[in-house]
Amino acid sequence: MSGDIPASSFHGTPARTLSTKVTLVRDHQACIPLARTLVEGDLLVLLSPVIIPIQREGDDFRDPFEPLGRALASKHPWVRHVPYTANNGITDYHTAFISRAKVIVFVISGAVIEGQASQTELADIARVIAEHRPQVIIACQDVHSLGLMEGNFPTILQIPSYAPQYLEETAAVLFGETLSNDTDTMNVDKPILESRAWTVEALPDSLDAFDFTPILDLWNECIPKQFQLDRYSLQSLLNRAGFGKHYVIRSPGTGDIIGFCATFTTWAFSDPEYLIGSLAAILVKPDYRRRGIGSSLHTHATDLLSRTRGVRRLQLGSTFPRLLYGIPLDLASHEWFRRRGWPMDVQSPGRGREVCDWLLRIQDWPSGGSTSVPEGFSFRQCNPDDFPALLQFVGNEAPRNESMGLFEEYKWSRDYAQDIVLCLHGAVIVAAALVYTPHSGTIAEADLPWARKIGHDVGGITCICIAEGNATLQNHRNSVMIRLLGCCVEILQELGMQQVFLDGMKGGDEGFQNLGFHKWARYREVWRKA
Repeated sequence: MSGDIPASSFHGTPARTLSTKVTLVRDHQACIPLARTLVEGDLLVLLSPVIIPIQREGDDFRDPFEPLGRALASKHPWVRHVPYTANNGITDYHTAFISRAKVIVFVISGAVIEGQASQTELADIARVIAEHRPQVIIACQDVHSLGLMEGNFPTILQIPSYAPQYLEETAAVLFGETLSNDTDTMNVDKPILESRAWTVEALPDSLDAFDFTPILDLWNECIPKQFQLDRYSLQSLLNRAGFGKHYVIRSPGTGDIIGFCATFTTWAFSDPEYLIGSLAAILVKPDYRRRGIGSSLHTHATDLLSRTRGVRRLQLGSTFPRLLYGIPLDLASHEWFRRRGWPMDVQSPGRGREVCDWLLRIQDWPSGGSTSVPEGFSFRQCNPDDFPALLQFVGNEAPRNESMGLFEEYKWSRDYAQDIVLCLHGAVIVAAALVYTPHSGTIAEADLPWARKIGHDVGGITCICIAEGNATLQNHRNSVMIRLLGCCVEILQELGMQQVFLDGMKGGDEGFQNLGFHKWARYREVWRKA
């Protein structure tokens, strides 16, 4: 749906009146009035959502934003009105017009609706495509409820609704024929008024020579106490040349780091062409929040991850190396991410289901918890000859379980085969798990910091993978899981461990509690298509 808006001619600027309904929230681009930016022949692209009109007579289904398009065209004849839908978002069709435009006017009619794309997120996508071109956001309700003040949108107007009279008045404000309200009439906190465009700085690929203290201090200031780390642990997790790319924002006055974003790009499964981009952490110093710093980092990072060849999925949190599995349930940032198009309202894979890390004192493991072995199943430690079959098993099963990153952890554990516990049905591998201990030098120990953070006597169990397609196994799944865990616990106990850390488990709360585990951390598992 698109159309050239007819117009009679360029109009001169009449005596200006004051609008009481159109509020210019901010204009960091200094692009209003648009007459200062547009000259004859310049294309103005109007992007508006396809929605139901406020007032509709009979079968009149005209676009409710047509009055805005016509009002703009009466002042500048070269207007192209291109609606967008929640289902399709910003398509190649929109991109073609954005790339030709001199100015983009983007309308946001309301807050995100469950199951639909966020209009604010779509505006962010359009802004990235527009690059240097001015983009003006028209918000048809309170900017705070839309999350716009936290976004990196330099020019924003607010109107009470998308009623025709407000849309026509908006066009007059955009071209300077009517003066807008200013933000002094709004209930906007001072820190929000200080929002600005922020420069995002990429950190060097190697952090060995970088002054890491400000990032360590920022991490430990912003993160809950249980996730605080020492310098060695955090720096070694981030210092992954070729896989990790991290960004900071500095205070313009002092040069101090006031915002930090960690990202990783790794293989999701065994397919070398299927990568996952992990938005592992976004941190902003408390005194600088609500100024667009987090949004600037989010936009910059997700844009670059999405443009990386092979990245098909974006994730909040990280697979391996593991900073946080997802968003901790006790953080107050869920709504912030939800407004940016991240799904987290459903107990299903990638859409907000709860995932837990568990901790067990080995003395609490039930003495009979690992004695029941179903007939035909055997359990043993892996040996090098098992590896081709093991990798084939994990390569097949990890995508079915949506267990991202497991294949790489197993692949790089070839030299530590004794740390892998297998369950076989006959001669066929049907389940596997990895164990690790502090300072063992294994890939799992290097990628998972929390066991050694808890204590020197805490070992870990990770990367549990159980076959989904084996009918016999499905009838004994719980027994196999308990026995697999029991074998891992026995190995760790023989290595001198007193506690066991079990990460990234989906469901099974009652069963784990019956085995003596208690929850150590709870996350929301969130990802979306790149």
